[in-house]
Amino acid sequence: MQMTRMIPMLAVASMPASVAFYLKLGFSVEQRRDDWRWAMLVFGDCRLMLDESINLHAGMPRMGVLYLYPDDVLAYHQMLRGNAVNVPDLDATFYGMTEFRFNDPDGNRLWVGQAPASSDEGTSAAQV
Repeated sequence: MQMTRMIPMLAVASMPASVAFYLKLGFSVEQRRDDWRWAMLVFGDCRLMLDESINLHAGMPRMGVLYLYPDDVLAYHQMLRGNAVNVPDLDATFYGMTEFRFNDPDGNRLWVGQAPASSDEGTSAAQV
């Protein structure tokens, strides 16, 4: 038996606000059910679910982390800034990735990185 895919589902305070934020990141809406307060977003082969209904305690901090792997981290970084997303400068990490990190409106942490073209190391950088 093999796992064929995994789709992260983030607990969000406001599904519409989170959808608007992720649209700025380049995602598009694949499915949306306002009556469920749920949406499925897509960006290339990647999918992400946003769900307002799974918040057990409204005041609890969000602790999710998504690590995104664009094929051109510099171009993606520039696109986000062009979409008025407040992101820090790119950083060259000790483990060989060029990356940056920021939070979504609900405090979920987003890490965005790319390994050097001559190396396939860094694909597990989120494990560091």
